[in-house]
Amino acid sequence: MDKLKGKVAVVTGASKGIGASIAKHLVAEGAAVVVNYAASKEGADRVVSEIANSGSKAIAVQANVAKKVEIERLFTEAEKAFGRLDILVNNAAIIEFRPLEGITEERFYKQFNVNLLGPIFATQSAVKHPRPEEGSVVNISSGAAIGPQPGGSSVTGALESIARELPYSWLRATLPDRGRDAAGPRWRPLTSKQLN
Repeated sequence: MDKLKGKVAVVTGASKGIGASIAKHLVAEGAAVVVNYAASKEGADRVVSEIANSGSKAIAVQANVAKKVEIERLFTEAEKAFGRLDILVNNAAIIEFRPLEGITEERFYKQFNVNLLGPIFATQSAVKHPRPEEGSVVNISSGAAIGPQPGGSSVTGALESIARELPYSWLRATLPDRGRDAAGPRWRPLTSKQLN
């Protein structure tokens, strides 16, 4: 319950699904959480309400992760509310698997901007914020990095490569859903028990 006591986490795309579950698990370990959402205010407010009812702290902040100015506002609001940042979970994503002939410029850039630029912008903002100790950046990845899925493979593979670029003082891991080691001494998949 207290593994993350005193820590503050920002979870992108946390108004529903995996993001909401991650936010609740972080809270269960003692962290305060910033629940980010792009459009589903109702969902984000519901997650925050559930967290508050459990006696923990959370706020909801709207921000489109594909827009740098909105990401910067997200982290400003997080610091204003909690005074620090320890964990960033890049979870927001758009999944649209289509055959190669079905990919349009509009659909490609919509997915690219959220799934790749979003984590880049969020991580850039996160590392600017001072913290008293080591922080963690967790990128939620996908099997699309290793499967023949047009529109998904290149973006997810690039996300994992970017994770290796981060200073080790901030990077804890990328969390692919496939559980195999990647090359490089500074990168390894972690289990939920290790995220503390």
